Amino acid sequence: MRLKAEQLSAHLASKGLASVYIISGDEPLLVQESADIIRTAAKLHGYNERRLFYADSKFDWNSVLIEASHISLFSEKKFLEIRIISGKPGDKGSKTLQEYLSKINTETLTLIITPKLDSSSTRGKWFTAIENQGISIQIWPVSTPQLPQWLNRRLNQSGIKANQEAIRVLADRVEGNLLSAIQEIEKLKLLAPERELTGQAMSDIVVDSSRFNVFVLLGKIMESEAKKACHVLQGLRSEGTDATIILWAITRDLRILIKGSEAVQSGEGIDSVLQKLGVWESRRPLVKKTISRIPIERLRQMLKLSGAIDRGIKGTRQGSPWDDLTTLILVLCGIQSFNSRSLRLAIQ
Repeated sequence: MRLKAEQLSAHLASKGLASVYIISGDEPLLVQESADIIRTAAKLHGYNERRLFYADSKFDWNSVLIEASHISLFSEKKFLEIRIISGKPGDKGSKTLQEYLSKINTETLTLIITPKLDSSSTRGKWFTAIENQGISIQIWPVSTPQLPQWLNRRLNQSGIKANQEAIRVLADRVEGNLLSAIQEIEKLKLLAPERELTGQAMSDIVVDSSRFNVFVLLGKIMESEAKKACHVLQGLRSEGTDATIILWAITRDLRILIKGSEAVQSGEGIDSVLQKLGVWESRRPLVKKTISRIPIERLRQMLKLSGAIDRGIKGTRQGSPWDDLTTLILVLCGIQSFNSRSLRLAIQ
């Protein structure tokens, strides 16, 4: 069964928990919120023992079967969360998931999180097995025309009244960055007056988020402004921004650039591809310029380096994630060569 993210809470309230859920999408905030709703419901229903798996290319899928069959000494109910890094479990993962789902019981709740899935993945046997037994939730980006309505709904949920001009000002400031939008709304909870916000009042309260936010970092990288990009990265670090969020955003752009490059090579219309990928119209010229600047093989190498940084954040690889993020940014800006021995070793 398929649900929209906004239908999840009502479905849980009326139907209760399913045995398995899969959330797919490239919008970190909305993926996180949907996952949190399921995690909260799981706790309320006694699934107190949580086991987390990161399924990359070297993942041992048998560990999922072993964990599912293991009898816990502390809790009768288990909550297994599987994050498929690439979005595709591969042949081994597909077979394991199908076997796992055929044996799953009411004492085990499973949540699977993946990046956005392509049509071939959603037709796969493993995905079909999940939908037959549980719930799939596909997260779609909030487009430019949809953003004001999305912001208005979030403001209302927070008890903040704002007219259309104020909402437009907020939309212009956050530039499609939903994480930044939520931060600004949290700030408005403290600073907004009880009366309806006007455009001027919104401008006075909301600090221009383009100074040190992840969205601007991505822009500086694509503009090949290495010094400014590193300065923004340092600002994000000093503000306590989670390195995982930054890496996720860079990795998402890398995937967009790779798919765009593949479209160019195949002769497919780049604008239609970028539209399907949810790239804002205002960003498309910059994305196309970056695609022409960086060879596709270099982009694929950078995606591998992103995976290495992810392992560093999780503690399964030595190194400083912040130093590695700086290296990644410098290479993408064309300042540092990827041919150095240390970089080649990093992705092994």
